[in-house]
Amino acid sequence: MIGLNTLSPAEGAKHRKKIVGRGESSGHGKTSGRGHKGQKARSGDGKMSYFEGGQMSIVRRTPKRGHSISSERYEIVNISSIEAKFEAGAEITAESLKKAGIIKKNGLIKVLANGELKKNFVVKVNAFSKTAKEKIEKAGGKAEVIK
Repeated sequence: MIGLNTLSPAEGAKHRKKIVGRGESSGHGKTSGRGHKGQKARSGDGKMSYFEGGQMSIVRRTPKRGHSISSERYEIVNISSIEAKFEAGAEITAESLKKAGIIKKNGLIKVLANGELKKNFVVKVNAFSKTAKEKIEKAGGKAEVIK
């Protein structure tokens, strides 16, 4: 019966460990396969994968760009989406926007002026564009900035 205790590796799959530094007659004596001098002949040769022989590394040569980790990121809401999802006279907050499916996460919210506004709303969010604030107030609503 064949069981797990009778399994063995395939023929030629296992290799004998190379034993170095055990005298000249072993075939791997003296420099132990490291050659003469140079960086790779020294002990502690392990270099990091990004090491480039001492030249300025690619990480330091390339320009850095993008957002800083601490920058404030606003979730954008357009006036057109507010107009479509809410009834006239409604008070719009972060919770009501999330419930309506306009925003995904509870963070900073900014209202932009994309679209037309005919209904009046009381909008309480973190930021407004200048034009969005004007459009809300022109329609008879109120734009309140909360912190």
